Amino acid sequence: MKRRDPSLRVLRDLFRSVWVLRRWWLLPVVVASLLIGAALLLGASPAAPFVYTFF
Repeated sequence: MKRRDPSLRVLRDLFRSVWVLRRWWLLPVVVASLLIGAALLLGASPAAPFVYTFF
């Protein structure tokens, strides 16, 4: 049996709850949070000089 990554399980459960409960207003909030988190992670990596050129 495969072990799943807990962080992916959280995202899957979050999107499933948005779908089942029809809380569509949560979807842009979640997507924006993921994009900001990705930008922060990339800003702390060796790829930071390439990220700064986008801004």
